[in-house]
Amino acid sequence: MCIVDAKNPKIPLITTITPHSLRIVAVANAINDPPPQNSQPLPQNSPQRLLKELAERRRLTSPKKKSPPRRFILRPPLDDKNLAERFLKSPQLTLKSFPLLSSCLPSSRLNAADKAWIDDYLLEAKQALGYPLEPSASLNDDNPAKQLDTLLYLAFQHPGFERSRARHVRCGHSRLFFLGQYVLELAFAEFFLQRYPREGPGPMRERVFGLIGKSMMPRWIKEASLHNLVFPFDDMDKLVRKDREPPVKSVFWALFGAIYLCFGMPEVYRILFEVFGMDPDADYCQPKLRRQLEDVDYVSTEFEAKISWQDMVAYKPPADALFAHPRLFRACVPPGMHRFRGNIWDYDSKPKVMQTLGYPQEMNDISPDITEARNIELGLGLQLCFLHPSKYKLEHPRFCYERLEYLGQKIQDLVIAERLLMKHLDAPGLWLQNRHRRLLMNKYCARYLRAKHLHHYIVYAESVQDKYEQNRRLRNPTNTAVQQALHGLSYAVYGKRDVRRLMFEVFDVEQVQPKEV
Repeated sequence: MCIVDAKNPKIPLITTITPHSLRIVAVANAINDPPPQNSQPLPQNSPQRLLKELAERRRLTSPKKKSPPRRFILRPPLDDKNLAERFLKSPQLTLKSFPLLSSCLPSSRLNAADKAWIDDYLLEAKQALGYPLEPSASLNDDNPAKQLDTLLYLAFQHPGFERSRARHVRCGHSRLFFLGQYVLELAFAEFFLQRYPREGPGPMRERVFGLIGKSMMPRWIKEASLHNLVFPFDDMDKLVRKDREPPVKSVFWALFGAIYLCFGMPEVYRILFEVFGMDPDADYCQPKLRRQLEDVDYVSTEFEAKISWQDMVAYKPPADALFAHPRLFRACVPPGMHRFRGNIWDYDSKPKVMQTLGYPQEMNDISPDITEARNIELGLGLQLCFLHPSKYKLEHPRFCYERLEYLGQKIQDLVIAERLLMKHLDAPGLWLQNRHRRLLMNKYCARYLRAKHLHHYIVYAESVQDKYEQNRRLRNPTNTAVQQALHGLSYAVYGKRDVRRLMFEVFDVEQVQPKEV
């Protein structure tokens, strides 16, 4: 007898059957087979009876056929009418007078669960922050603070909360979180540039990290008595760092995003230094000791005494001020720059740079003398933007673009963040963060400057001129720094609107240019 394989009939499996090769396998399933008619019922404590009942229960509670995961279920797309109706009813399209604020509202109206949290916890948050306890919805429509209750609610819904599972809550919180980090960076950059007019960006970055590093944020949240809202069911002091710091950082940044949208930058300073009680002179935020170059140049008389946060909030430029932020300009452009008027760069390179950037801008000034003075200062600021540290920094530490670069980096971060929020209404904060990082990569910022052929006007020291022109690894960071310094000067002279013009009309940062083949 021969058994043939069905797949390959030419190869026999067993040629002959012997008594040793023939085995009989019997399977008995006493559990599933019905008992015989004349058999006695199993005792109450019988193992066979218990196994039979367990198998029956498993069959009823967990059937073999499982439903597919939700991500594989294809939902029919919304038709155009329902999709348009959904977008038009979204709160993000209700505030046409405040587009940035409107873009950070939740994508759908708050439901009963959201309002229950507001009724239970929002009064405690407003009391800790020093706001009136009345509902903000009673304010006028032309007041952005009308949305304070909604934005404060979103700010406290960090990813560990149960309410953060709702899509409109999760997305709204992440968008505020995305905006708030750049608001804080710009606020501290402006404050420390004016408070320490002779200091370099390195020590100022260390001061900022000492105040709002992620290890310090739980301290400020507890100082303001907001820790019970961040951790309503846990003791924050007993949590380990990896469970304590990420939720606190998420709430901290989102909170300042909400405050900036409703009240602007002065209120950010009040919350930082009055509610949280930050002290810029404390030991924990002092920079490490380093060798300081002797600064022989003088500073403006406005900075003879240390500027406090109250001075930052109360300061208003005079009506005939040359610049949008005159004190910030004086903090970044030293008065000694006037000694460079009439040099070769001023006559040869400055007209080409101003023509490429579209300067000077038309302004409605009281007299032509003000316009002429502004244009002179603008030219000196442009020359400072193109002064590499290798040229004069050893003799005059502030005769380089470093302070303007520090300011420009922060203002361009905030401007592109606002642009992305208003452009992508349905995008979560993590996606916006990745997009933001890709647009402002250092290699792209350097490419934006080279695309306008402005890198030819950078002034290097004679000893390093050839080295920087031939070495790409040295040249790229310099091009990036000059491009960011131009944004800092634009912000100090003309304000944020001119930064938008430079970024989106002159440099066109949203169009990432591929490398030439």
